[in-house]
Amino acid sequence: METPLNLRLMALLDREYTDHPFYGRRKMTIYLRGQGYDVNPKRVRRLLKKMGVEAIYPKPRTTVVDRDHRVYPYLLRGVEITRPNQVWSTDITYIPMKNGFMYLTAVIDWYSRYVLAWQLSNRVPFGRDTLFCVEALQQALQRGQPDIFNTDQGSQFTSLAFTSVLEAAAIRISMDGKGRALDNIFVERLWRSVKYEDIYLNHYATVPALYAGLHTYFHFYNQQRPHQSLENRTPAAVYQAACR
Repeated sequence: METPLNLRLMALLDREYTDHPFYGRRKMTIYLRGQGYDVNPKRVRRLLKKMGVEAIYPKPRTTVVDRDHRVYPYLLRGVEITRPNQVWSTDITYIPMKNGFMYLTAVIDWYSRYVLAWQLSNRVPFGRDTLFCVEALQQALQRGQPDIFNTDQGSQFTSLAFTSVLEAAAIRISMDGKGRALDNIFVERLWRSVKYEDIYLNHYATVPALYAGLHTYFHFYNQQRPHQSLENRTPAAVYQAACR
């Protein structure tokens, strides 16, 4: 369990990363020092690793990769996304709370921005703990099935527990290559919306309150929140119209 001070630092790092996802350890250290915290790069690096945060810019990814897991090729180079259920993707983000933190994963349809499923976990998911990621995937597949499912090369997504679900459904698996950190940009935009429109406003104190708040928010996001990129339609309207 982290100290109250480290939890404050992690909350600050999360907000700054949401604003500037290209910031790495050095700039994050400078940022915290500017906020009045006497921290060294080693401490910042440890906290960022625990949060699962990495700077987004063309470089070799620092996602935790398991050498025993198969890595699939990237299938989306030059592919035009023209319809729902063509490409889905997933990712994990850190969720700060008043007295702790959780991790959130979600599955999103690229074309419509529709959030098909989401799950929370209080366990660090950047090793071999894949259960909540698999649960979100199975929940999403109850709604439909994509042609291609794209992830990064993190061990939770390259695990047999995760990829076997996709292979059993004959879904083509695509994984971001090194230096292609912006390939999952639709999920990164989702995380920014979730945090600024819900998490940072509500400062959830308990896990049940967080669950309830996210349930309400994702319903709003899918069913009521218009997207400029969708000609001011909602994700649900675009996804459901094309799937009829």
